[in-house]
Amino acid sequence: MKKTYAISILLFLLLGITSCDNQDMNEYYDNEPPNAPTGVQVLNGDNRVDLSWNNNRERDVAGYNVYYSTSYDGKYKLIGATGNNYYIDDGASNGVLNYYAVTAYDYNNNESELSPEVAYATPRPEGFNQSIFDFNKFPDNSGYSFTTYSAVAYNDTVNTTDFFFDVYNGTPYLDVYDDTDIKDMGATIDIYDIAFAPASGWSTTKDATAIEGHTYVIWTFDNHFAKIRVRTITRDRIVFDWAFQLVTGNPQLKVVAGEKQKRGSLQRPKRNG
Repeated sequence: MKKTYAISILLFLLLGITSCDNQDMNEYYDNEPPNAPTGVQVLNGDNRVDLSWNNNRERDVAGYNVYYSTSYDGKYKLIGATGNNYYIDDGASNGVLNYYAVTAYDYNNNESELSPEVAYATPRPEGFNQSIFDFNKFPDNSGYSFTTYSAVAYNDTVNTTDFFFDVYNGTPYLDVYDDTDIKDMGATIDIYDIAFAPASGWSTTKDATAIEGHTYVIWTFDNHFAKIRVRTITRDRIVFDWAFQLVTGNPQLKVVAGEKQKRGSLQRPKRNG
């Protein structure tokens, strides 16, 4: 009898514990989504967009989904997922504006709302280590055309010279014509440091002293913006990196951190699907 009783008590306790465990599991089942990611930043590239954001603090975050739309308040389509806090959209096209948003999801597949920042990019072509020469010595290779992405003559009217290199009394210059503007943006670490073309401050002399490590923004005659960063200068040659915005009148040369929408402004809709 004692053994049976003891066994009965043990079964009762086990059933009770199991029942409590099941109840606790039902009570604490995670159906809460993570917070929406913050700090979304977008970097324009050549047929690509690099995105990054702050890591969520929730311990159960399993990864992030990345979405895009052709307008901030449009439908957002999923383009990829990652377990990191960065993503490369290598399917982006030069000259096409896209808005981006990120969500976080946990191990129970709960997904957050879309990130609130206004993060957009218009990829544009770029190039590195391009050389042009002093027009006093090598006039046929002293200019550069953003139309053909190549060195041209300083006075090429077919391919349209956007700027040319000139050494005058030992001082190197970047020259533009009357219908084009140029501005020295100062010392930079690389070509990506300058995000937007300036609204004012263009050179009144239609030239700028060429200085190694400086980035210059050019406003072309046909209303496009470009930037070049001088890498090295010799007695007869200049080497530079460049980026050119294909969209007419768009001053966006690189996108910086996303800006949060202000209260009362457009609200981002739900993701598509």
